[in-house]
Amino acid sequence: MSAQQSDGDPARDPGAPRAVITDGLPSQLPDIDPDETQEWIDSLDAVVGHAGRERARYLMLRLLQRSREQQVGVPALRSTDYINTIPPEREPWFPGDEHAERRIRAYIRWNAAIMVHRAQRPGIGVGGHISSYASSASLYEVGFNHFFRGKDHPGGGDQIWFQGHASPGIYARAFLEGRLSEDQLDGFRQEVSHPGGGLSSYPHPRLMPDFWEFPSVSMGLGPMNAIYQARFNRYLHARGIKDTSDQHVWAFLGDGEMDEPESLGVIGLAAREELDNLTFVVNCNLQRLDGPVRGNGKVIQELESFFRGAGWNVIKVIWGREWDPLLAGDRDGALVNLMNSTPDGDYQTYKAEDGAFVREHFFGRDPRTRKLVEGMSDKEIWNLSRGGHDYRKVYAAFKAAVEHKGQPTVILAKTIKGWTLGSHFEGRNSTHQMKKLTAEDLAAFRDRLYLDIPDSALDKTLPPYYRPAPGSDEMQYMLERRRALGGAVPRRRAEFKTLKAPEDKALDVLRRGSGKQEVATTMAFVRLLKELLKDDEIGPRLVPIIPDEARTFGLDSLFSSHKIYNPGGQRYTSVDRELMLAYKESESGVILHEGINEAGSTASFTAVGTSYSTHGEPMIPIYIFYSMFGFQRTGDGFWAAADQLTRGFVLGATAGRTTLNGEGLQHEDGHSLLLAHTNPAVVSYDPAFSFELAHITRDALVRMYADDPGGPLGGHRSPDVMYYLTVYNEPFSQPAEPEGLDVQGVLAGMYRYAEGPLTEGPKAQVLASGVAVPWALRAQELLAQDWGVSADVWSVTSWGELRRQADAVTEHNLLHPEEEPQTPYVTQRLQETFGPVVAVSDWMRAVPDLIAPYVPGGLTSLGTDGFGLSDTRPALRRHFHVDAESIVVRTLASLADEGQVERSTVREAVEKYRVRDVQAAPAEERSDPSPAT
Repeated sequence: MSAQQSDGDPARDPGAPRAVITDGLPSQLPDIDPDETQEWIDSLDAVVGHAGRERARYLMLRLLQRSREQQVGVPALRSTDYINTIPPEREPWFPGDEHAERRIRAYIRWNAAIMVHRAQRPGIGVGGHISSYASSASLYEVGFNHFFRGKDHPGGGDQIWFQGHASPGIYARAFLEGRLSEDQLDGFRQEVSHPGGGLSSYPHPRLMPDFWEFPSVSMGLGPMNAIYQARFNRYLHARGIKDTSDQHVWAFLGDGEMDEPESLGVIGLAAREELDNLTFVVNCNLQRLDGPVRGNGKVIQELESFFRGAGWNVIKVIWGREWDPLLAGDRDGALVNLMNSTPDGDYQTYKAEDGAFVREHFFGRDPRTRKLVEGMSDKEIWNLSRGGHDYRKVYAAFKAAVEHKGQPTVILAKTIKGWTLGSHFEGRNSTHQMKKLTAEDLAAFRDRLYLDIPDSALDKTLPPYYRPAPGSDEMQYMLERRRALGGAVPRRRAEFKTLKAPEDKALDVLRRGSGKQEVATTMAFVRLLKELLKDDEIGPRLVPIIPDEARTFGLDSLFSSHKIYNPGGQRYTSVDRELMLAYKESESGVILHEGINEAGSTASFTAVGTSYSTHGEPMIPIYIFYSMFGFQRTGDGFWAAADQLTRGFVLGATAGRTTLNGEGLQHEDGHSLLLAHTNPAVVSYDPAFSFELAHITRDALVRMYADDPGGPLGGHRSPDVMYYLTVYNEPFSQPAEPEGLDVQGVLAGMYRYAEGPLTEGPKAQVLASGVAVPWALRAQELLAQDWGVSADVWSVTSWGELRRQADAVTEHNLLHPEEEPQTPYVTQRLQETFGPVVAVSDWMRAVPDLIAPYVPGGLTSLGTDGFGLSDTRPALRRHFHVDAESIVVRTLASLADEGQVERSTVREAVEKYRVRDVQAAPAEERSDPSPAT
């Protein structure tokens, strides 16, 4: 066993060679003055021998602090002692009225808890959370009274992510401010049944579009979205679109929430881009939903190491002011040592016990610390507060955060979950699930908050809300502070000047087709994007967002002309600088190139797509991604984007299960259209041809950003949608737009692209979308040529929109039985046709099956169900039985089911085309996809 030093660390032979790096300190630098070096070492040894190791440690820490101030460049500590970062002597003067703010907090605490309690009344019982806000009330109130700038502030106002479970406290403050009524509070979590509408459970902008601005209860997304919002604010400023220099982004988070990968996954971006307009406030109540976050460890210390290592400014707010005299008297560091070594599980237990327990089990562990508190009563020990409940400590941290330059800041504030709610709540493992206060709790809670509510009013089911007189000092103070800071928060606005839709000539590049050149729809969209970027009004508003696949999608052609946004510019010599498509970065670049980061790209999409409301500046995100890694990987991000009423385009490039040949199981996408359909705010299209893409894109721009005349079938439609366009990487000759194109059908979801070539014989209808339309056209030829069957080919641009329109019609008919029944569009288009209906796409069968209930006579479908495989396109299409020959067989089988052809004909077709044999699949051929004339 190796020798040990007195503190338990392994002893070291002074003559042994050192590692190159020791605790982040370089050790291979040349010693230019060995004598001076030895003097410093001897001085340290002397301090250790004379004054002890604690004194030597203190001096070393002061030297490190001074070296930082002198910008010497010594690496920062990964973690510091378990005490406040800001010492008492450096705390700023507190500018507020302490008494007024304490009373305001008491009123809000009460109303927040009572709102949740009343929501449990008989016949309602809708749930809610009390304890999270109880732990964070001081954090919020210091912000509301001194830091959070509203939208009427000259600088434009701050953006604030409120912790989702703290929503009752935010409602309670809005009630005091007169923004919400008692009746609305009683409608908490009763958005449909409560007369006049209720309040959403959590911050949901879609449900309360004038109140909430940012959804935050899908934990982990809030921190990530806040980072990309702060980054986007800088982007707007750099491009000269809006001065955002006086706007700050705040994100209030839970310590348990920081275990989500998204919470910490992109903090490096914030440091790398020096986002000092961003502050995280982590409410460290040491508890997650079921128990301690780190029972055996110390989550604040852990988070400090993470954020310091990533390059953030870290401010710890651990102890309230009552601890200051004790720490000042801790001459030998015994108290700090106890604080450092006590695990979070014990800290939680202390606050579930009493002062005598704390005296014995905390201070009593060292005779020196026991002596420190021997003159204090048990009550005084119990009242030693945690820093997150001390408004002076919190104010000092907030002020330091907003004044810090060059780094984002995280404030780690230690609190107690359920604080002030009583012994049944405070620090209990079950506190997150507790929603009701007992009669005893109500009385104790009222007394602790010094509220003038008589016992007779404390009804166990409907205890009263409390609001002081409008002219009271507290009410006047609260409203005056908000006026000075720019108005109420949270508050959402969606006021902007609508944009003029692009002229039709911008679409000509796609409407005229590609001639003999083979072009994939991905490249077709890139061509359209280049045209739109030239538009005087739309062009400057377009923001391409790319997760490190620009060259795959053909977007590298924008590098030189529009450049990649980088706040530091391009300070290196690019290896491809001589090339026309060189990689170019700029402080005012247009492209947001996010690297291999779909989650961050989705957060950028959300920030850009809500600029119309957060900044009054409509920006148009064009987020193009590898199809498989969109709705499958970041579906939760898109759901939050929908909640935030994000507008813009998401493009699933390399779409389909068989077009991305060779890539295999984790790349080939045959299900994202189905996933996208589950999001009510996503409008999905699967266009086959470039001219379809042109009309869909223009209509989307009109709907989201211009004066929308209505949908293709009439009626109002919401602008708060995202357009999901699937585009493919398989090139073919893009046909010119047919004369007399049924544009209404293109936009509504389907139109007849090519009528069957025969006038006699059996009839059939083949519905296809995306890259499957050319297969259907080839099948149309084979059916006519080999079997005398005349099949119409329909291009289905949107299975999802057809289904939604049909569902809406069905619901209307159900609720209006006295009116003439309406007919769904898909039913209307197919009810005058003849023959069976066969649907095919490069997606799983469930996608075309969306319209099956509304197809007269039913529908049979072909699709790419199952996992993707690496192989050639013909082999994959034969494997999944979606190729032209398989469509022929399926159509003949449907005709046989109706008795229009013999069953033996189907067997003959199976044998003729050898559809069971992958090896027999015809070599990949390109046929003219123009409709037969």
